[in-house]
Amino acid sequence: MGVFLRALRALVVLAGFYLLCFVVLGVFAGIGVAVYWRGVNPLALKLTVVLALLAFPVVRGMLLVRTPKDDGDEGLPVAERQQPRLWAAVREVAGAAGTRMPDEILLTGTVNAAVSENARLLGLLPGRRRLYLGVPLMTGLDEAQLRAVLAHEFGHYGHADTRLSAITARGRHAVARTVNAFTERAEQRVEKERMRQEKAAEKALRKGREAKEVDTRGAGWGYRQMSKLFIAYGKFALRATRSDARRQELAADRLAVRIAGRDATASALREAAVLDAAHGFYLRGYASVGVAAGLLPPYGQFYGGLARLLAEPARQEELDELRRDLPPGDPSPYDAHPPTAERIRLIEAMPDDGRGGLPAGPAMALLDDPARVLADLEAATLTQEALHMPRADWPELVHHGIRAGHDADAEPLRDAMARVIGGRATVHALLDAADRGSLWQIAAGLPQPRAAQQASGRAAREFLRPALLDSLSSLVLLELVDARAAWWELSWAESARLHLPDGYDTLLPQALEAAVADVPDTAPLRRLLPPQAAHA
Repeated sequence: MGVFLRALRALVVLAGFYLLCFVVLGVFAGIGVAVYWRGVNPLALKLTVVLALLAFPVVRGMLLVRTPKDDGDEGLPVAERQQPRLWAAVREVAGAAGTRMPDEILLTGTVNAAVSENARLLGLLPGRRRLYLGVPLMTGLDEAQLRAVLAHEFGHYGHADTRLSAITARGRHAVARTVNAFTERAEQRVEKERMRQEKAAEKALRKGREAKEVDTRGAGWGYRQMSKLFIAYGKFALRATRSDARRQELAADRLAVRIAGRDATASALREAAVLDAAHGFYLRGYASVGVAAGLLPPYGQFYGGLARLLAEPARQEELDELRRDLPPGDPSPYDAHPPTAERIRLIEAMPDDGRGGLPAGPAMALLDDPARVLADLEAATLTQEALHMPRADWPELVHHGIRAGHDADAEPLRDAMARVIGGRATVHALLDAADRGSLWQIAAGLPQPRAAQQASGRAAREFLRPALLDSLSSLVLLELVDARAAWWELSWAESARLHLPDGYDTLLPQALEAAVADVPDTAPLRRLLPPQAAHA
């Protein structure tokens, strides 16, 4: 399909949104006229207010005449004088793709590469181009694979995809803004109704009457129905453009093969999928593990530590398994991208071009002073709150981060103890309360599922026991850690390891189970606590 026909279809989809809005407003106006035709009355006035409230998000969505401007704020801009080798590589691939060079290159903290163009006149006239290049993506690719990624993105420039996206983006943002407005108003109504019913229930309990169960299913019903209407149109628009979008992706893949080679292109796709999973794991298990303790990794290591994880020999088997077993992909009728496994299969089915196995250096070698780039990237992409956090070496970061997590896990138990027994919420205070027969009264104050709230006696204890056991375990670990009898050790090969005194791996779980038994036995756990904690 040519550029003109694709632009025409995008305009028709955009016009359909406005037509839907006019139809909805016309129906509302017709209902209003029909109601007032019989004269002014309280019901007519109330219906007018309801229709006006429902019409406001529609009108607001129609007035979205401009798409959000791509100003490049979400990345680190690098000029050619700062990164000459990267710019030279990008210029070479753009020339091979037969398209205009990007005006800006922005490095990002994601496993992704993308291009944009601030086109004018609904995308009919070209505009300023930007290339977004994820440093975590570069961390795991070689230069040949990076060239394939760049060639794929420049393929979108060559097919005018970035310019036509201005038309489709306008409709997409208008629908999304309208749906979000209806959703927010529905949620506000639900919250308001919940608060009203909870206050009524509290008032009934104070008067000795039975409180009604909170039921907010009817709140915000009109807003939810309107939201469903526009969501349905949004799905239709995605379906209407899906096939063309997928053809564009496959055409960009073919261009990448022509420029970078079959094997480099297929391996780049495979490696990008692996890096996406590895980077997510790294962020959760390493880079952000200290946030709970208000700590960040050393400067440049929030993104730079990924390279250490990828280079760890013990992780190679996991990474190889990810490379072999790519997910088949979600056969969603709304996804504009074909599944990665399908794209790789189509590329590998092409004739061998003889460019496989050629040596290629790491993509990060294209950056001058990578350590400085990684530090600058943090300043450009992390929040101000994060940037003001103290920095800690990796072993200290992991230890204090995990400790802070256990501290948060123990907080509900401390709160429950404070309400029942008061005083200092320590392990020994809890064990003393258990010996006095107050353990399950304290446990009843923990967050609990609805089934536990409706149960009593032994059944209630069975629901409460797992939460009590977890909270008590965290409280005991904190005592051991603060007494320096236990600590967590960083490992790039596996999860952080908890070091306990000899024999505690077996004795501690048994002692915890005994302490939360129907008839608590606190003696085994008391014997395992540090002497200084017992004295305190």
